Amino acid sequence: MRKKPVIYHRDEKPSIIAGDKCTLTELFHPDKDAVELDYSLAYAFVEAGGRTLDHYLQESEVYYIIKGQGTMYLDGEPHPVREGSTYYIPPQCNQWLQNNGDDRIEFLVIVNPPWREDTETVLED
Repeated sequence: MRKKPVIYHRDEKPSIIAGDKCTLTELFHPDKDAVELDYSLAYAFVEAGGRTLDHYLQESEVYYIIKGQGTMYLDGEPHPVREGSTYYIPPQCNQWLQNNGDDRIEFLVIVNPPWREDTETVLED
């Protein structure tokens, strides 16, 4: 039997403060939604003047910046962030995001395999 499409609006999903301190909304996660995916998809943001904590995942990640500007630090190396920027972050790559702009940085995150709290390591408090 063919599966039905799964459709949500972001406001219908709960937001959390992730381990790295960004605000995150899981849009699709195969453990929580009726979807057959090998990855999870989340919407996240960092307020103006804010930053995430230095951390890494055991999984690979792809970030797509929807809006905002700042600096993404990958293994200590700074990279400019602006609307339309895309980043592939390999497993175990230290990372943190600094919002240097006047507006929040909003982004999508794909984690493959799907994100799990026990595979994220935060390196600072």
